Amino acid sequence: MSTPPPEQRLAQFVRLNPSALKKYKEMHANVWPEVLLAIRECNIRDYSIFYDDISGVLFATFKYVGSDYKADMQKMAGYEKVREWWDITDGMQESPVIGAVSSKEGPGWWKGMEEVFYMKE
Repeated sequence: MSTPPPEQRLAQFVRLNPSALKKYKEMHANVWPEVLLAIRECNIRDYSIFYDDISGVLFATFKYVGSDYKADMQKMAGYEKVREWWDITDGMQESPVIGAVSSKEGPGWWKGMEEVFYMKE
């Protein structure tokens, strides 16, 4: 019996256009069921998005419990409803990633961050 890989804790950020805050919050208060299902099917758990009203930064943190993050993110990009969701939310955001095109293509939309400290219970 093989042991499952340990979960990975990941964090990312992107900037939200100030004029989109209300709509962004409304969308995330009522996330489409197909998007939530895709997130779960792609091995993401404990997913949160925070907003900083001074910088306009959205900060996301989540746990990845799968064994192939890249493959799972490609799988997520294949879901039609996820791609539709990204079309809407990308238009509300400004990516800090050099060369970013959209969540669907390019080097990524949200900028990954390095964890420098973690205190577990």
